[in-house]
Amino acid sequence: MIARPLRILQVMRAPVGGLFRHVADLTRALAAEGHEIGLVVDSLANDAQTEGKLQALLPHASLGIHRFAMPRVLGRGDLVTPLGVRRLARSLRIDVLHGHGAKGGFYARLARLGGGKNVALYTPHGGVLHFSRSSASGRMFHGLERWLMGQTAAIIFESQYAQATYSSLIGAPTCPTQVIYNGLRPEEFGRVVLMPDAADFVFVGELRDLKGIHVLVEALAGVVRPDGQPAKLVMAGDGGARGALVEQIARFGLQERVALLGAQPARDAFARGRIAVVPSLAESLPYIVLEAAAAGLPVIATGVGGIPEIFGPTGQSLVPANDVTALRAAMQEALDQPERAEAEMRERLAFIAEHFALGTMAGAIEALYYKAIGAA
Repeated sequence: MIARPLRILQVMRAPVGGLFRHVADLTRALAAEGHEIGLVVDSLANDAQTEGKLQALLPHASLGIHRFAMPRVLGRGDLVTPLGVRRLARSLRIDVLHGHGAKGGFYARLARLGGGKNVALYTPHGGVLHFSRSSASGRMFHGLERWLMGQTAAIIFESQYAQATYSSLIGAPTCPTQVIYNGLRPEEFGRVVLMPDAADFVFVGELRDLKGIHVLVEALAGVVRPDGQPAKLVMAGDGGARGALVEQIARFGLQERVALLGAQPARDAFARGRIAVVPSLAESLPYIVLEAAAAGLPVIATGVGGIPEIFGPTGQSLVPANDVTALRAAMQEALDQPERAEAEMRERLAFIAEHFALGTMAGAIEALYYKAIGAA
């Protein structure tokens, strides 16, 4: 039984990818506990699935879904949107503003400038952690983080890596912090039924350089099946690097070996490939690794961000980021030694089932909301 229902505003920029998956799961879980939830999203960015995802979430968002201009880089929206979010929070009598990602975190905390009865919490989801302190953008965003610390009731890190990186880049937080791992729903655990013509490998994610897509395609060029046939790959997702990816596929002569599926639900994509590959150059705590393991797929991944925390006892199989040779070797080994890949998958799955559950995630965040309100 909850102490009292909270009125919560979840603030993010683009409702896509793992960040949106986190917010959507959290919204449903909190609404099921009797809390009232509203969403603030960008009016400028989406992908092919965005509207459908938001409409599916609307029944759980009793305080509505509200759109504001949130430019990816600095723009006019950064001046007017925080004021709009503050007005919205006051009109909805919000108790908790929870900002997700760099822009969502900025807006949620900027909306508190000038005081208010609500509290603001922040989950980076990578965001500012991907900016180098030596770059102009990094210095600006990191400076904003330090400036906004006074408006931050607590920072939730989705991995120990994110917590350590934040302190290294920005400085030790002066507000309370807590590591709360992303979690999966119980129904997500279950081996996916592979399609008869499933490819050897599957990639699911945004088509952007940071996801290591170009490294993956180059690595695939040298991978062969045990029967001597060239290995095949399907890639699900959309993004700004799609054009360059198509050019690279053609340059390597892989048009018959690589299929671009477009954006689609992860589990649907998993049915199209036998081994998941996550070749990211940087991450925080990617859902796709959790989802692929829960679907019963062997996973080849780079040892970046919080991925080692997900791999747990199977971390020895992680490969270096941006290393074509190492990734190719891991892909070839997975094809040549399927029994070993299956055994490792089962060990990893048991670890994930124990440590990455949605109920645990949502309960810890809910408790932190109450703690922040009590300390305000």
